[in-house]
Amino acid sequence: MSHTHETTKETVSTLEGLISILEDGKLGYTNAAEHVENSSIKADFLDYARERALFIVEIQDQINKLGKSTDTSGGGPLGALHRTWIDIKSSFTGGDTEAIVNACITGEEAAIEKYKMALEKDELEPNQIAIVSKQLNSIENTLTKIKARKLS
Repeated sequence: MSHTHETTKETVSTLEGLISILEDGKLGYTNAAEHVENSSIKADFLDYARERALFIVEIQDQINKLGKSTDTSGGGPLGALHRTWIDIKSSFTGGDTEAIVNACITGEEAAIEKYKMALEKDELEPNQIAIVSKQLNSIENTLTKIKARKLS
């Protein structure tokens, strides 16, 4: 590992940023599931929330491998982003399925953007890039599914 201490710090910061996005998504989908009437949408949202929980564990593993412990309470520079999912809550109250679905789409688009930024930063190691790319792929698929559901 030719990684300097500085690079490791940057890498950890990037990975922690992704964790905070995933936490938001997990929370967002859990909240969304509670507020939609449609049971198949509810089931999907719970699936997406569970998937986010798995992603969080994968990324935490990578941080632990770098010899760092994960402290997600800080939320780093990307933590601030997550007004997106939090704003969703206001659209949840009416149980308006379309508003909830739209809010999830907005949250996912923001997450995808951050994932792409993380991959462009060039601070991640090949195995981390592989994991982050795989997760990004999955989030993009989820977004496609949600958009398709909206049209149906």
